[in-house]
Amino acid sequence: MSSKLPDGPLLAFYGDDFTGSTAVLEALAFEGLRTILFFEEPDAAMLAKAGPCRAIGLAGLSRSKSPEWMDAHLGRAFESLKRFGASLVHYKICSTFDSSPHTGSIGKAIEVAQRHFAGHWVPVLTGAAKIARWQAFGQLFAGMGNEIFRIDRHPVMMRHPVTPMHEADLVRHLSQQTTRTIGLVDLVDLKTGKWAEKIERERARGADIVLLDMVDHETLELDGSILWDGRTDNPFVVGSQGVEYALIAHWRKLGILPEAEAMPALTREARIAVVSGSCSSITATQIRQAGESGFELIRADGKQALDPVTWEREMARCLDAALTAFEQGRDPLVFTASGPDDPAVRALDAVMASQGLDREAISLRLGTGLGTILDGYVQRTGIRRVVVSGGDSSGQACLAMGLQGVTAHAPLSPSAPLCRALSQKPHLDGLEIALKGGQMGPPDFFARARG
Repeated sequence: MSSKLPDGPLLAFYGDDFTGSTAVLEALAFEGLRTILFFEEPDAAMLAKAGPCRAIGLAGLSRSKSPEWMDAHLGRAFESLKRFGASLVHYKICSTFDSSPHTGSIGKAIEVAQRHFAGHWVPVLTGAAKIARWQAFGQLFAGMGNEIFRIDRHPVMMRHPVTPMHEADLVRHLSQQTTRTIGLVDLVDLKTGKWAEKIERERARGADIVLLDMVDHETLELDGSILWDGRTDNPFVVGSQGVEYALIAHWRKLGILPEAEAMPALTREARIAVVSGSCSSITATQIRQAGESGFELIRADGKQALDPVTWEREMARCLDAALTAFEQGRDPLVFTASGPDDPAVRALDAVMASQGLDREAISLRLGTGLGTILDGYVQRTGIRRVVVSGGDSSGQACLAMGLQGVTAHAPLSPSAPLCRALSQKPHLDGLEIALKGGQMGPPDFFARARG
């Protein structure tokens, strides 16, 4: 057994949304593994500028895309990551597994990957206790506040506006997205040490995909050993940031990953700005508390995004309101929704449904608009810290701003670290930015982001 990790790249990953991608960045970088996350497929010049890295990521948008989009785009992204020469390639999914046959299909992503990676089978690890996610006998559970819910009864995920979770059995859920045979290594297989025999039995019955339970540190470390020791035969894995947590737990047990140096503490920043495209009830609570903490809450009227001309006017109005708040000593928080029960959300949905409008196009216009507002605000005010909230809108906003990628800077909240932006725009290069998913963060997240 080697006494150290192999030289060179250890991991390459594709995140199916931008907020989830920064969660992987956090998991690796804060453990002492130099990692860079790109927002576009890196060319040779970008890789040379990044320098030697132990991990490299590519933030994507596939969580909100169709199977046809995945067929057209994921293969090129996977080939780009293969050129990095890492021991493992990870397709990062949301820890709530929210997906459907038509949007963000995890099954379709696996099918595309199997055309590019010569693996025997694909391990899938979703559980991550560090962020209150557990998988037991194939059933996914998630914490919210002080309670734990089966994912199909989770107050947020059962009502997700695009991919609500109505099935907690992940084998059954994933079976709706692919014709591949799916197996399971459950917690009894892991706890009794019979996981290898179980994998053999699942493979013998034709399983191309095998889900791994995770309920505690012991099963997390065992999952890490399955992933790492099997990397030659199975170089492609699927899962949440639990994949990185498992690998790190395994490496630490083997004594081949030194303890990381302490990351820089989060510093106080006098002025910040926030934009949010999240419809989550968790984000709604965070927006309400931000208002109570002195933020200037500025609602962007989503119905104006139905027409490009009226949306341009609405973006200008929001930017003007944000700049006025800045002059008055208040931090702006521009948002499109305040939870799933927001009347504005229901009104926009009703109009899109009645007129047969393209939801994806409107969503893109909203997210891009938030990025345009934030870019203009930073350029006009010179502030150096911002937050973007919303899994889909974060990617759209970052691309609209012209960000090329990020590196980890300081811990902020689990799976939502403070990062430093890479950009060819001088006012954005080095900008401190946090990307927060709808389900992530404590109620006072936006106030905490001030440091």
